[in-house]
Amino acid sequence: MMEFQECMGGITAPRGFRAAGVHCGLKRHTKDLALIVSDVPAVAAAMFTTNKVQAAPLLVDQEQLKTGSTFRAVVVNSGNANAATGEKGLEDAWTMVNETASLVGVAPTEVFVSSTGVIGQYLPMEKVIAGIKQAAKLLSKDHHSDAAQAIMTTDTFPKEVAVRLTLAGATVTIGGVAKGSGMIAPQLAGPPHATMLAYVTTDAVISQVLLQSVLEKGVSQSLNRITVDGDTSTNDTILALANGTAGNAPLEAGSPDLEAFSAAFEALLKKLAKMIARDGEGATKLIEITVTGARSEEEAAKAASAIARSNLVKTAVHGEDANWGRILAAVGYSGIDFNPAETMIYFGDLKILGKNYSIEFSEEEAKKILAKCQVKLTVQLNSGPCSATFWTCDLSKEYVRINASYRS
Repeated sequence: MMEFQECMGGITAPRGFRAAGVHCGLKRHTKDLALIVSDVPAVAAAMFTTNKVQAAPLLVDQEQLKTGSTFRAVVVNSGNANAATGEKGLEDAWTMVNETASLVGVAPTEVFVSSTGVIGQYLPMEKVIAGIKQAAKLLSKDHHSDAAQAIMTTDTFPKEVAVRLTLAGATVTIGGVAKGSGMIAPQLAGPPHATMLAYVTTDAVISQVLLQSVLEKGVSQSLNRITVDGDTSTNDTILALANGTAGNAPLEAGSPDLEAFSAAFEALLKKLAKMIARDGEGATKLIEITVTGARSEEEAAKAASAIARSNLVKTAVHGEDANWGRILAAVGYSGIDFNPAETMIYFGDLKILGKNYSIEFSEEEAKKILAKCQVKLTVQLNSGPCSATFWTCDLSKEYVRINASYRS
């Protein structure tokens, strides 16, 4: 497998991409509107929330994917989700598309739109339009971090990463940016189907069909395997743009180059996914949950997901309490077929539960492991050859405080 390396530059690290982030007044003091633009036409891939309630921007983007073949820009606002806003919300989303197209100098069919924030409120469009005008003037390869900050809501830090690899002598770069802290349990599906938003850019030469395939595979192993609070947002979106400016030979199905590109793409998404889980509202720990020895990957994923979504597990980790029974119970209600007496549980490298419910561990050593800011939990089912990993965070009193006053 060809190697890739992390590099600086985030969403604008690939050739031919610029970005901007500004404050237009949707939030009190922080940046709240971002633009991402490709200098040349790009193919696009996308996945959206499976929530039956879908925000206006998602409906617009899905329409854009049906009618457009190439794309140039993404406009994103934070502070207001433009969800459950009816026809007015759709009109506002289209206005954002049209204003962006006019100011950036592209066709309206080449623009995507996203929103994140409070549900059920109309956008103050005068402020939004002013923000788009301001951002269009500031577009630059150097402003990727401004864009990363502008899409944040309750996030405590911006989430951006870029990787670079060589494909048949050509240097190809993939950049990514995401936001997410609460209302995080993404269930993304490919078209036509606190929020997680993610944007990926690349200068690779790749077809839309293959880009969609790479995106779906990567998401299945990353963003669809995180949870903060078990809530699936109305606005969850991931968009990928590939503008082909790297000049590599077109990636082909089944080729080693496509395999290498896909691996780098997935690694980038995993890094973003872990950043989101680590930044869960009020979180103090990133929890990695791996279920091994399952009969199938699907069963391993079900079990890992059940553990990751368990508030009892998350609060036990927060309190540094080695309450392994909560983990075993979560596997038990996950719906998979397994033998509890064959199950083994580890905290880091420390065996907590052995076969036949044998327990021989030091509470003091377990507490040291749980006291770390990154905690690894492993469940060995001893039923088969398959495994899966999920990421989540602990659940603290601060989570309740944040979400009890989210609108104020």
